[in-house]
Amino acid sequence: MKISIIVTLKEEVLDPQGKVIQQTLNNMGFKGVSNIRQGKYFELDIDENNFQKAKSRADELCKKLLANLVIENYQIIEKKNN
Repeated sequence: MKISIIVTLKEEVLDPQGKVIQQTLNNMGFKGVSNIRQGKYFELDIDENNFQKAKSRADELCKKLLANLVIENYQIIEKKNN
């Protein structure tokens, strides 16, 4: 089963990289863009057919390695075949 994981900084955590991206876009003429926050995206195959079981394994991966739970949140999504 293909799983997507999106890791983002918690709302209360300052995102300096997001600020730099926003400033650069403004300098490039892209006005009206604000509050940019950057994150990480993971896509992985888990040898499991049941989404809840695959999600449980992905959750464990996030807690142990993929996300820093002190400053980051994560979301696990089943990736549908296109």
